[in-house]
Amino acid sequence: MLQAPPPVRQVPVSAGKILNTKPTETFSGPTYEHDVIENYNTEEDAVLLSTKWLSTSQLIELSKTQGLVYKKGKFSTIEEQQVNNAIQQYVTDKQLTPEQLNEAIFPQTKERDAQFWSEITKAVPQRPIISVYHYVRRKHHPLKAQGKWLPAEDLKLQEAVASLGQAWEKVSLLVGRRAADCRDRWRNHLVGRDIRSNGAWTKEEEEELTRIMEEMTVKRGGTTDDDVFWGAVSDLMGNRRNRQQCRVKWLDDLNQRAKAKGEKPRWGNQDSYILVHKLDSLRVRDDTEIDWKTLPDEDWNIWSAHLLQRRWLSMKKSVKGYEEMHIQEIIEILKAKKADFDSTPGKAKRKSSSKKYPSAEMVDSSDEDSEDGNDKAGKD
Repeated sequence: MLQAPPPVRQVPVSAGKILNTKPTETFSGPTYEHDVIENYNTEEDAVLLSTKWLSTSQLIELSKTQGLVYKKGKFSTIEEQQVNNAIQQYVTDKQLTPEQLNEAIFPQTKERDAQFWSEITKAVPQRPIISVYHYVRRKHHPLKAQGKWLPAEDLKLQEAVASLGQAWEKVSLLVGRRAADCRDRWRNHLVGRDIRSNGAWTKEEEEELTRIMEEMTVKRGGTTDDDVFWGAVSDLMGNRRNRQQCRVKWLDDLNQRAKAKGEKPRWGNQDSYILVHKLDSLRVRDDTEIDWKTLPDEDWNIWSAHLLQRRWLSMKKSVKGYEEMHIQEIIEILKAKKADFDSTPGKAKRKSSSKKYPSAEMVDSSDEDSEDGNDKAGKD
């Protein structure tokens, strides 16, 4: 239905416009046209992204000085298909065998096949070639998707880290799992496993995490929404809670309570109404294209990006036949369903229901744009 990709810098309509609470502003529907020129590359920029192996710092500098627009973060479903189609087309055109394709992706030398990577990157013109390189190598890695870790593998990983430290590529060779999988298994499950707490958080733990987060953000001149390294937060918690537990507890509970002045906020129809109108204004082709971090604004900032994504999944699944619908069709149905609410602050209607929205584990909020092990906010 929508052929062009959404702007890279997504700017959703504000909650104030949606609810008509801004005296000088009115909301008259989606505003997809805003910043369109600034959000798309020139033909020269697209060539630059597909041919020059620019580092993260170089991309940031070009964005600041020359207005280069590029996309980072997890690849959308549509982008994944575009890359897959480009690889299949390249294989057909060059009549490559599976062995030759594997050699192009994983060369025996340090020399990269510039033509191959450039051709594949052209299929996703908003992506830098280095981003496509890492994505394709992850997807085609011979050690990917090996299933549940066995106790013997955990032991082998512990021995490898004790011997080699956190040199994950070397650890990978000893363990027989991808470097990223070894890294994530280590930091999310093995570090502090003997002393880790599970289940409900105690009041003392909540107060400790709140203090740590305030010291890492507000007391340094920032806000409680600022990105942090969750591994460092876990360390400060004495590793009694791992990085994933700390991230989910803060983003989906404690930070929201702090913004609501100690009260546990309740999601209502008004929130659902705002969410679907914000998503409508983005005009995305698929919900995997949504940049969830752009949705909160000064009029509506209680909910974390992670929780908004989970709420959307729950709302979407409430629409009969959603699997066969385009996202815009789903949004139109939900806009009508969620239009009935009490706009009085603090009096959102709440329907009793036994249904629960998806758990944190069901939502993949990781940023797979690099292989450097970054674990800032919103990354698993």
